[in-house]
Amino acid sequence: MNLIVCADTVHTLAGDDRPVEAIAITGGVVTAVGTRRDVRDWRRPVTEVVDLGAATVTPGLVDGHLHAVMGLQLAAGVDLSTARSLDEVRHLLAVAAAERPPDDWVQAWGLDPNVFGGRPVTSAPIEAATGGRPAFVRLFDAHSALATPAALRIAGVDGPRRFAQRSSVVCDESGRPTGLLLEAAAMDLVARHVPREPVAVRAAWLHALLTEMAAHGLTGGHVMDLLDDSAEVVAAAEDLGDLPLRLRFAPWCDPGADVDELIALQGRRGRRWEIGGVKLFIDGTIDNGTAWLEQPDSHGESTDSFWTDPAAFTKAVHALAAAGVPTATHAIGDAAVRYVLETLDGLGRPAAAPHRIEHIETLPTELIGRFRRQGVVASMQPTHSHFTRADHTDNWSSRLGGERAGRAWRCRDLRDAGVPVVLGSDWPIAPFDPRGILAAAQLRRPAGEPEIPPVQPQQGLTPLMALEGYTSLATAAAGGIAGIRIGARADLTAFTLDPLRTAPDELADAPIAMTVVDGTIVHRGGTR
Repeated sequence: MNLIVCADTVHTLAGDDRPVEAIAITGGVVTAVGTRRDVRDWRRPVTEVVDLGAATVTPGLVDGHLHAVMGLQLAAGVDLSTARSLDEVRHLLAVAAAERPPDDWVQAWGLDPNVFGGRPVTSAPIEAATGGRPAFVRLFDAHSALATPAALRIAGVDGPRRFAQRSSVVCDESGRPTGLLLEAAAMDLVARHVPREPVAVRAAWLHALLTEMAAHGLTGGHVMDLLDDSAEVVAAAEDLGDLPLRLRFAPWCDPGADVDELIALQGRRGRRWEIGGVKLFIDGTIDNGTAWLEQPDSHGESTDSFWTDPAAFTKAVHALAAAGVPTATHAIGDAAVRYVLETLDGLGRPAAAPHRIEHIETLPTELIGRFRRQGVVASMQPTHSHFTRADHTDNWSSRLGGERAGRAWRCRDLRDAGVPVVLGSDWPIAPFDPRGILAAAQLRRPAGEPEIPPVQPQQGLTPLMALEGYTSLATAAAGGIAGIRIGARADLTAFTLDPLRTAPDELADAPIAMTVVDGTIVHRGGTR
């Protein structure tokens, strides 16, 4: 045995009520569970024994939806996520621009459309703040961006474009771009001209990011992309040393993609990363008016699928499923979720892992039972609700109206119906700290901010439901053995406080005592 971990409390989440205080690990796999009395019999001369005392050990925390590699570029430049007014945005961008030569690019991310106060979202404020420089500013959902006139000129964008997917260069009545670019194809027109750091630099950033994630208790992540040179970045990061997290990638299947190529990628792996699944989009976002709703939003938008021919989406999913490839589909609007469920109906579960739907922001009651009957996993991000307000005065809610906004992120209804609800951050769209997300899943508001009214508080999860969503259910959704049991991967998280008995606001700040990935200690922390 290589490692034995002991603690006063161990939540195995393996369906076994026997008391456990000790976990034995050999070759990255759990080989025994028991009490401290068993350690004497397990121990070998080369075994490291770590007794964490009053800490609580759980299966390793797994982020069910993040963009660990692509996110390095999505989060490049000025962080605007805390700006709550256009004046704040202008100030942050002006400070950044003042430090650059006149022709240097300014990048920023995390812009909240609510700062426009209902006025048209255009690049005019960005251009003024950056002094006419080329600037590319991603909005908080990463499904839209603002490009200044200088950036558009560099990209050769001077009017509307047609795309194979539902994407657009927004133009005014005279046909001139306003600077707003909706969805990936339109954004890529400009993004491909934005300077990017070399692979080696981004590989170092990735390793540092994963190290920080491990320090917050994460042992793995379901990475919902594998774009451009992402595989090179991951391989280069692994050359620097074992990755601090276990990563499972799902490359994108966009309209027109070669499905056979995506099938051929399955199973490609490194020491702690692998390709296992495919990510698709059936709609965009509600804030942009690019979601797919059964009835238009208040602007008359969000009426179409991301695929201009939804039947082509169905064909692609069926081909992937026939090859045994699990799919994960971004579906935010009610029509989008319904269409994906109809597409998956009768396909059954691939051997590798179940099919899943991502985000599910507004959900009709009659669709909840279909998730369970069809064995479809619901992958949700509780902190996305922080971009909305309980009184429905935010952009997301006002676009939907009261009835549909009242069906927001129905995590509890899905769990109560027996549907596996996997939790994640969607980093960098929202912070990756799993402690805050575990708290938000219960509170339906940001942890540590009791003055903020919760959004649909009846949808709050129990502490056990939240922990399962970040551990056993997330592992099972990737085809792994769930819980701390013999034969399971030795990925463990040790909390200084018990996540099942600690008030959520307090849990969000509780240090992580230890993180173990593949039987190796990747983080050692302190105690409270």
